[in-house]
Amino acid sequence: MSAKEPIFAPESLRIVDHPILRPAAPATVPFTFNGQPLLARPGEAISSALYAAGISIFGHHHRDGGAQGIFCVNGQCSQCTVLVDGRPLKSCMTLVREGMVVQSCEGRPSLPHDDHVEALGRPGEIDVPVLILGGGPAGLCAAIELGRLGVEVLIIDDKPSLGGKLTLQTHQFFGSVEDCWAGTRGVDIGHILEKQVQELPTVRVWLDSTAVGVFCDGKVGVVTPQGYRLVHANSLLVALGAREKTLSFPGCDLPGVVGAGAFQTLVNRDLIRTCSKLFVLGGGNVGLIGAYHALQAGIDVVGLVEALPEVGGYKVHADKLRRLGVPIWTRTTVVRADPAPGKETVGSVTIASIDDRFQPIAGTTRTFEVDTLLIAVGLSPVDELLEKARQLGIKAYAAGDTAEIAEASAAIFSGRITGRQMARDLGIPVEIPSYWPELAAILRSRPGKTTPFEPRELDQPVHPILRCVQEIPCNPCQQACPDKLITMPGSIMALPTFSGKCLGCGECVTVCPGLAINLVFNDYDPTGQKALLMLPYEFSLDRLPLGSQVDTVDIDGNPVGKGTVMAVRSRETQDRRHLLLVEVPAQDKLKVAGFTIRKPSVPIDGLPMSGDDDPIVCRCERVRKSAIVAEIRAGVRDINQLKALARVSMGGCGGKTCTDLVRRIFLEEGVEWSTVTSGTVRPLVAETPLGAFVRGEESPHD
Repeated sequence: MSAKEPIFAPESLRIVDHPILRPAAPATVPFTFNGQPLLARPGEAISSALYAAGISIFGHHHRDGGAQGIFCVNGQCSQCTVLVDGRPLKSCMTLVREGMVVQSCEGRPSLPHDDHVEALGRPGEIDVPVLILGGGPAGLCAAIELGRLGVEVLIIDDKPSLGGKLTLQTHQFFGSVEDCWAGTRGVDIGHILEKQVQELPTVRVWLDSTAVGVFCDGKVGVVTPQGYRLVHANSLLVALGAREKTLSFPGCDLPGVVGAGAFQTLVNRDLIRTCSKLFVLGGGNVGLIGAYHALQAGIDVVGLVEALPEVGGYKVHADKLRRLGVPIWTRTTVVRADPAPGKETVGSVTIASIDDRFQPIAGTTRTFEVDTLLIAVGLSPVDELLEKARQLGIKAYAAGDTAEIAEASAAIFSGRITGRQMARDLGIPVEIPSYWPELAAILRSRPGKTTPFEPRELDQPVHPILRCVQEIPCNPCQQACPDKLITMPGSIMALPTFSGKCLGCGECVTVCPGLAINLVFNDYDPTGQKALLMLPYEFSLDRLPLGSQVDTVDIDGNPVGKGTVMAVRSRETQDRRHLLLVEVPAQDKLKVAGFTIRKPSVPIDGLPMSGDDDPIVCRCERVRKSAIVAEIRAGVRDINQLKALARVSMGGCGGKTCTDLVRRIFLEEGVEWSTVTSGTVRPLVAETPLGAFVRGEESPHD
């Protein structure tokens, strides 16, 4: 092999056969990592290109030599820092350029000396009527409402494209069809909103631009590709979304322990099969959906644990995982992650049942061999700039997760309402429909009551079985039925009911976001020995050839019997969902809700453990729990003092990742958080190269 010939992992990690997403452009952009020639896709982040080449360790920390990889892939932490042409940059936020020289950060790297220093000049300044920070669902919907009223709007987003987390969501959304595109996949909603924004002449967009400070003169500091800019707006909306919480346990810092957003970014946005065996910590919608996305990408999901007695996400999400064969353990948590023998990346996770105080119960541990642990234990609003603006007396609005953590459908509606409220406050007469606030509250609500599932056989040739038994905001099935035979009396939170004579069209099976509806064909077999079911299926048909036998399961994933795949219906109108016709014994027809696609997970005995029981809390500075506990017991009650003494929160993320963990440690030590002085948040709230302040390029932004 010549020195210039790109080399890759033994088998390609790029996904080319995803059941929902179209294949990505081929990798054609040459660059090097530690002298190794590699190829990236056009517009691909360095971190993604490295993962596609089988590289998950990006360097080693200067304090203790700990291996560094990815965690958030959202610019919120600094785990993925590499040297790009000699300069330290976050690999998840830096796009590959042809000929780029990338090196791992080993210890304290020597940085290049820059003899060419331009004079520090006054930054360019602009005035806009409305400034929106964040190009996700809330920010875009607010901009659309304002732009349709002729208001000049500037949207600032730190990514190379609009859409926020919508770009990662391949599943169909819940909520209201009329108000927030329920039944449409998140990635498609992102494209719809982006197109609507592009059609509005009064809305401008700055991409790859990061708001880093709000100041007392009402100006917002923004780092753009052309340098630093100051933006003054009459009205400010902060819709920057949320960042992921994490937990501290032995091995939590290993490469391979990643946030759910990071995992979805690599798998769904960049089409990279990041691992082969995944374990999920957290049973909210984020964790449940992440596990499902992994299965669609051809990744085995070994299991999912949730500390509460029940999963916090929608039951239909948990049900479809159980049907596919993924075990879900409640009142259980991960107690440690350990590296694979001879490696620095995750090789196993150990779980344990927990008591009412969330403490592990002796004798309940089980260890599973995995290569990635997905952390999905909640979100925190990205609200530093919002809080600073309000402290300075600047009128600032919030929408989406910055205002309240909720589902993306709620963020869409939050943006619409906030946009109209901002227009009103600017003196523009516009109506906010009376039902909007109530609907917004419904979309933000947690799951309601769950009713035991009782299948009902109808004396009809064909009829649906509705396995939606939990009150959640969702109405696509009601809207899809051509004869309006599915009703939801009172509210979109009501459970759907069926009455009338079914046509057997399968529209309800096609559109249900929870894959909780199937059809029963009673007249399939004149002898009455067999029945035919129409079941939804969102995986590659290569996994399931016609005529194959499947192991059928009920709504909770319990075995029922056997079934045979007789036919597949795939049409463009089915939005990339296949409808399988599966033959089952007649006595099973009301029980069968699906079939498993994986074998049971089996614990592994005898795997070596690292013996490291003092977990990392601050990833940036590699501060361990024992160091923080020692300072608390010595009387520290001020986060600023704790930073000075232990260096916690002193790293590149500025405490964004570890502050919640530090709070937990104070509580564990019996110290009320209300008695602790919070850390001071100052500009700049994101890492900013000094070159941004001295570059003299002319910019179309000015």
